[in-house]
Amino acid sequence: MAQELEIKLSVAQSDLDQAVAWLLSQPNTYESGTLQLGNTYYDTPEGDLNRQKIALRIRKMGDKYIQTLKTRGEFVDGAHRRQEWEWPLVGTKLKMGLIADTPVGQSVNLAALQPVFETNFERRVVMIEQGETLIEVAIDSGKIVAGGHSRPLNEIEFELKEGDASALLTWARRLADEVPVLLNLVSKAEQGYYQAGLYRPSLEGGANSELTVNEFLFLLSASWLTGQPVPVHEDELGTIGRLASACGVSALYQQVIRSLADGAPVSDLVSGKELGQLQLAIAAG
Repeated sequence: MAQELEIKLSVAQSDLDQAVAWLLSQPNTYESGTLQLGNTYYDTPEGDLNRQKIALRIRKMGDKYIQTLKTRGEFVDGAHRRQEWEWPLVGTKLKMGLIADTPVGQSVNLAALQPVFETNFERRVVMIEQGETLIEVAIDSGKIVAGGHSRPLNEIEFELKEGDASALLTWARRLADEVPVLLNLVSKAEQGYYQAGLYRPSLEGGANSELTVNEFLFLLSASWLTGQPVPVHEDELGTIGRLASACGVSALYQQVIRSLADGAPVSDLVSGKELGQLQLAIAAG
């Protein structure tokens, strides 16, 4: 078992090339290669794994196959930390015995597991080396397929391989100054489950209490996924407003909140830089 720490940004497909060009123009960066990845995710017909916030997939990478189990984990300073198990496979068949040795094996009917959706994309990889810190940047472009329908998948992930975790946010914020981004707390798996009709994120606010940073960021991600407006009220945003002021981004905060109050969908706000810059500033704060 390993731990994964990453920051995931959703980016318009048209901005991916500019993002890669900017990354490669920075000191101590280099391109590591391009991969074609096909991923099949498994669950029971009732979505038992999804309810436990667990993702199980088989990934095809060239002539290699890897079975992976991930927990949803937690969000810390805008980064996603979770547990991950990986096993190499010979062929495409799911190996139940590998899962049986994890905590999941005791809580799910393994015999009922079946394919639910696919994520298929091209991945360009850029490495960042800064002293003892190593970051892998995965630039993904493709689609999520479920039930005969698909949705686009365009993401940039900063994953810490070793060293200083704070460097993830530093690099994400620098990229947000170059291209519009959305700090996305909804995983590829959750997007696939949504496409398959097995996941509907809650868009409930703070129930008349002030939202935490993670709650606010998740509402933005859920709104982006569903296309529904963000249901936030002024009395729920005290913590966010004070943090934005402390971080020196009050103007960004006021602009974004006004747009949300007017009913602007998050998908429209992503076309500008302000939303991503605000998200990453308060995540860092």
